Amino acid sequence: MAGSAGSAGSAGSATATDAAGPAESAAAADAAGYRPLLFSIAYGMTGSVGDAEDLVQDTFLGLTRAARAGTAVANPKAYLTTTVTRLGINHLKSARVRRETYVGEWLPEPVAAFAERPGGPAEHAELADALSMAFLLMLEALSPTERAVFLLREAFGYGYPEVAEMTGKSEANCRQVFARARRRLAAGGRDAPGSAPAPDRRAEGDELARRFFEAAEGGDLDALLDLLAPDVVFHGDGGGKARAVGKSVTGLERVAHLLLFGFGRNRRLGISLRPARINGRPGAVLLDPEERIAGVIELAIADGAVRALHSVSNPDKLAHLGPVSDLGLRSTK
Repeated sequence: MAGSAGSAGSAGSATATDAAGPAESAAAADAAGYRPLLFSIAYGMTGSVGDAEDLVQDTFLGLTRAARAGTAVANPKAYLTTTVTRLGINHLKSARVRRETYVGEWLPEPVAAFAERPGGPAEHAELADALSMAFLLMLEALSPTERAVFLLREAFGYGYPEVAEMTGKSEANCRQVFARARRRLAAGGRDAPGSAPAPDRRAEGDELARRFFEAAEGGDLDALLDLLAPDVVFHGDGGGKARAVGKSVTGLERVAHLLLFGFGRNRRLGISLRPARINGRPGAVLLDPEERIAGVIELAIADGAVRALHSVSNPDKLAHLGPVSDLGLRSTK
């Protein structure tokens, strides 16, 4: 693919002030339909909505520069997906250093779709269902290159020749990287939930989620115990800025009582729930009395039970969803 590797480097240094001529504008217009796919790849690589949007912007700016330079791009889709993948790999190498100093457990920024607030970039709504919180959290165990190869194969279904082109590796090397990534994940006790739920499973999950939130809001311990898996895990991310568990909580009784405490506190603060699809999975957005966002909860459901919960209250990870509540923030005094 002519110019793809170079474009990944130049795209990262492009600025939004670049002026576009007729050729560049035509190239950008032709490529605009790929934005949802590019966002999904970038988000799958970074776990951050803001970073993913930046990478997509840099990718399009790279295409604009290529058009301005007279570079022929025979396959815009391949050019763009290659560029955004390589930018994602480069980004992760510095992001990992930042996450080593992150306060508490790190979770991906949630992508939420709920009726009361349907706006936002279209690519967010079209995010692949395969990119659940559990899947993205699992990918954190992989190196940047392993993550790219595994993501492109497992979540997006690309063949090895395409993955090789997009990552700049040989096809044989990509096969080895994918196999190694699978072994690493299996050794860590992680399954690979990289596929969207079937329609019937989705309906069952939505009904179970409805019952779960009804029990949690109503303080019904017995109902919660019936809905949670014996080895259920609660993950919370407050980023040191909002109240959250310091590390994951495991076990039926412990998680159930944690939920009763948390939802009881929400009731006292006037926080309500809005059912939502969080990263393509059942969940809810927490809203304060002023309709500001106080948090997001995603449920990982399998075999008729809630197996994991992912709760994000870090205000920095909620701002892209709308105005953020100050309820639940830690005091800075």
